[in-house]
Amino acid sequence: MMRFLLLFSRQGKLRLQKWFTPVTEREKKKVIREMTLMVLAHPPRSCNFLHWRDLKIVYKRYASLYFCCGLEDQDNELLTLEVLHRYVELLDKYFGNVCELDIIFNFEKAYFILDEFLMGGEILETSKTAVGIAMEEAETLQEVTHTHTHSHLSVTHLPKYVNMFLLFSQQTMEEYMSKPTY
Repeated sequence: MMRFLLLFSRQGKLRLQKWFTPVTEREKKKVIREMTLMVLAHPPRSCNFLHWRDLKIVYKRYASLYFCCGLEDQDNELLTLEVLHRYVELLDKYFGNVCELDIIFNFEKAYFILDEFLMGGEILETSKTAVGIAMEEAETLQEVTHTHTHSHLSVTHLPKYVNMFLLFSQQTMEEYMSKPTY
C-alpha cells in the first residue's frame, strides 16, 4: 500500500500531498523535507527507486514536477511507476498537457482526480474514461449549483439526483438561516 504521494517542483516547492496513513503534522513536514532533499540530490539519469527508513521511495520527474511515492516493503515499484504515469495521463487529459501552474491554480481539481483514481493508497479506478466522466459530472454539478444559488434558474433538465441535491442544499441552508442565534 502506498503511504504517501508528493508532488514538488525542481526548486523543492511542495505542490500537492496526499497521505494514506495517519501521520502527525510534525512528521509530515519532516518527511516532505527529507523526500525533496533526497530526490532532488539524486542524479538525473539514475534509478527512480530509493530506500528510506522502512519504505521504498519511487519517484518520476515530469517536466518541472517530481511525483514521489512512499511504499511499503512488499509493494511493486514498477507498478507504482505505472500508477504515477497514469495519474499524469489523467492530469494531461483534464488540463491538456498539464504543467506546474495548472496544479498551483487548480489544486482542488488535481486532488479530485487523485481521489477518483486512488483511495487508501490503492488503485480505485483504472479507466481514464471513467475518471474523466466523474470529472465532467462534478463540473456539471458545480456549475449547476453555482447557477442555481445565484440566479434561481430552473434546473428541471438535470438528472433526478442532481435536483435532489440542490433541493437538499437549499432546504439545509434555509433551515440553518432560520435558526435563532443565541
